[in-house]
Amino acid sequence: MKHLTTHLILVLGLCWFISVEATEVHIHATDDLQQIINQSSPGDHLVIQPGIYSGNFTITKPLILTGQKGAIIDAQGVGSAITIQADNVTINKLFIRHWGDNLTTLDAGIFITKSANAAVINQNRLYGDSFGIWVDAAPDVKVTNNQIQGNNTIRSQDRGNGIHLSGVSGASIKNNVVWHTRDGIYIENSHGNELIGNFLHDLRYGIHYMYSYRNKIINNHTRGTRTGYALMQSKYLTVLNNRSENDLNYGILMNFITHSSLINNRIEGTHSTEGSTATARAGAKSGREGKAIFIYNSLFNKITNNSFSHSDLGIHLTAGSEKNQLWGNAFISNREQVKYVSNRKQDWSHQNRGNYWSDYLGWDMDGDGIGDTLYEPNDSIDKLMWKFPIVKTLLNSPSIVTLRWVQRHFPVLKSPGIIDSAPLMEWPSLSANSHNQTSLDSL
Repeated sequence: MKHLTTHLILVLGLCWFISVEATEVHIHATDDLQQIINQSSPGDHLVIQPGIYSGNFTITKPLILTGQKGAIIDAQGVGSAITIQADNVTINKLFIRHWGDNLTTLDAGIFITKSANAAVINQNRLYGDSFGIWVDAAPDVKVTNNQIQGNNTIRSQDRGNGIHLSGVSGASIKNNVVWHTRDGIYIENSHGNELIGNFLHDLRYGIHYMYSYRNKIINNHTRGTRTGYALMQSKYLTVLNNRSENDLNYGILMNFITHSSLINNRIEGTHSTEGSTATARAGAKSGREGKAIFIYNSLFNKITNNSFSHSDLGIHLTAGSEKNQLWGNAFISNREQVKYVSNRKQDWSHQNRGNYWSDYLGWDMDGDGIGDTLYEPNDSIDKLMWKFPIVKTLLNSPSIVTLRWVQRHFPVLKSPGIIDSAPLMEWPSLSANSHNQTSLDSL
């Protein structure tokens, strides 16, 4: 009897579910949008016609909101434009603008609360002063194909982030375009998320990770940021097929990163100030350098098949960044290839395969594709110049030339540093990427 009763309840519940059909409701600018949201049944599809809908709107049940072309949500400079407080809410194709600018109260274009599991935010356009989309510990959120623009007239530190994840798991952040916010995508204490195919330009940091584990960063593209990928205090990151183009200061910054993989990324044109060779020289004179990749106190990472090119400095390691595996990378036409601040020897090769160095002057007599002499990017003179920059004025003087000659002929005088015992003779080709090639002119 107990099993029969349970079965009957399930059948009745299924019949009730089938009998309740979602309703498509068309809303016009003269309607009270919040009232219609409140009166709608779970699962209804609200189609918002062209026009301006002013106010702050809260969704407390599963609904789909789809905007027709010209449908605008305007928060009139106060609070969050849309707040989602229920599971399975979808927001499609709306233009959302002018929400509040209070960073303390987390004003956002769309604010997704802890109770909003599996929200879908798709194909929206957002323009405002503070956070674009804030996800507050809600799991399994999808944020896809949105365009988020910040207010470039406000100081960078006073803007919100384009997409902000706090305590989030299972999120998919895919194919979004973000510019003129503070950071493009900021992630804190969030585990098991995916960032795929986003285009992030003209920002402080393109992607910014803090205290987050087991996340994937794949096929993203940064351009003109002050740091393309700021990876900090995180573990088990997979950083694959990303691109950094003409970012300033750092293409990839690794700060306290462990047990992570950086594979097949393309970092090019990182300079201390925006521009070309002239500004790179100016940066060099001021003691600043644009680093394609900077590794600070980061261990047990795998860095392979990446390209670091045409930057002030190819790679900079410091503060105990050891026990990392680096092989199969290409260091191409950087003003300085390596800066290694330590007195411990590191060999950047793996199973008789090192890296490609565009300034390698060795030879390959047996034709196996591996240089017959090791590559050593830095010597004691380099370290002397890092410690005392004024020494650079003597770079071509007889005294410096003599010191370098002594180092080459009397290895006992050498200090430990980086070597590549199996340098590659040819530039390894990277796997085909499918980077987001969205044109700035189309935005």
